Amino acid sequence: MTSADIKFVLELPSHAAAIEEINAEAFGPGRYTRAAYRIREAGPHDPSLSFVAIRLGDVIASVRMTPVVAGVGRAHLLGPLAVRPAFKNQGIGRHLVALALDAARDAGSPAVILVGDAPYYGPLGFQRLAWGQIELPGPVDPARLLVAPLLADGASELRGPLKHAGAGALVSPMAHEVQRTAKRAGAR
Repeated sequence: MTSADIKFVLELPSHAAAIEEINAEAFGPGRYTRAAYRIREAGPHDPSLSFVAIRLGDVIASVRMTPVVAGVGRAHLLGPLAVRPAFKNQGIGRHLVALALDAARDAGSPAVILVGDAPYYGPLGFQRLAWGQIELPGPVDPARLLVAPLLADGASELRGPLKHAGAGALVSPMAHEVQRTAKRAGAR
């Protein structure tokens, strides 16, 4: 397998079942109790900022971005990021994160937040969020609460409880076109 065998594309509704299977494989049923999942279940993710890796027509990895708010601050919550075991340690996850960050920056998102390992995400532009700056709906190791500021002081207005931004509140304008195109493609 070479990197040319893998295509990175925007997530489409037709990818949903494969993404769910990959997430179940990577995180198991315990994923539903995690604080970040509890935020995600409050509303839709942004498909214009969410990507999949495809090899030979099969989805082998995905990353999603969900619009969030904390106080007057806006951001996106990255995740879940999951790669099928046979394709791990090949840079696929890092490439998906880079695509998602670039798309969020282009869409004007001030920051991207995630709960993850600093040694993995640090080289991708993430740093620890200040202790107590935001609160998640459940326990989170503060050392795993990371942010990638995309605008100058992009994370400074994020204060208090982190919540889903609500349907369409921070979804980029391109998301609606992606959804329309996907529906048309599915209708064929």
